[in-house]
Amino acid sequence: MDDPVIEVTRLHKAYGSTHAVRDVSLTVRRGEIFGLLGRNGAGKTTTVEMIGGLRRADGGQVRVLGLDPWADGARLRQEVGLQLQSCELQPRITVREALDLYAAFYPDPADPGALLAELGLAEKASTRFDRLSGGQRQRLSVALALIGRPQVAILDELTTGLDPHARREAWDLVRQVRASGVTVLLVTHLMEEAERLCDRIAVIADGTVVATGTPAELAASVRTGRTLSFVPDGPVPDGLLDAIPGVHGISLVEGRLVLHGTNQMVQDVLVALAGAGLRADDLRLEAPNLEDAFLDLTRTEKEAAA
Repeated sequence: MDDPVIEVTRLHKAYGSTHAVRDVSLTVRRGEIFGLLGRNGAGKTTTVEMIGGLRRADGGQVRVLGLDPWADGARLRQEVGLQLQSCELQPRITVREALDLYAAFYPDPADPGALLAELGLAEKASTRFDRLSGGQRQRLSVALALIGRPQVAILDELTTGLDPHARREAWDLVRQVRASGVTVLLVTHLMEEAERLCDRIAVIADGTVVATGTPAELAASVRTGRTLSFVPDGPVPDGLLDAIPGVHGISLVEGRLVLHGTNQMVQDVLVALAGAGLRADDLRLEAPNLEDAFLDLTRTEKEAAA
């Protein structure tokens, strides 16, 4: 799994004075689900379009399976399956016709019937594209990306616009794709999706990778640490909790004391309260999660000031 499949170094792309991608570097290892996580407009789609050979980079280097996606595009298209953010086909084409058409582009395609069965579309084989639900269209777009038996699948905003049930079905589908031996590059702006699916994640903000790691590693990097909240059963003496070394901030929210600080603050806070003859009711302890890390890493200067 340490074998690099995608290697991106100092990637750059501009449209006139607009820098869509400023400085993106990342490595995707064989067999993993690697997430590219960022806000809308952060540069995720432009990045994967360059990785997939659909756009030419202005600077930097991209290697996919050791090949240059732009110079070696014809060879690479046999090894990389792309599911782009917007999948539109001729409205009257059926699911099976679309698979047969795409299969004709490859010398050794997957069996369309078997692929439809594997992705839960066998019963929709004769259904026209314009009569498919959103989730069924996404499944078809993944099937089209896999018809050439790729080593790498690039999935761009796979679950955008899907209802919760269809979204979870799509997550199962991604796991199924990886289990078949395909390395997955997943583009998303959904925290839960990235946290549930990805082995590692690169967070991109304003066209630049600002952090890379597992979901747990990114969550652990949050500067605010843990959050402890409770309802004291009496007035808390001034300065009692502020004096605790691990406490970095205190606020009062609808009658609850909310403390931000280190892991070590929890025991010290409870000891201080007990020493003052107080009890902490409805005690809640929250560790940072991926969403906290994302907000911390992608916060703009204006948001930070606010």
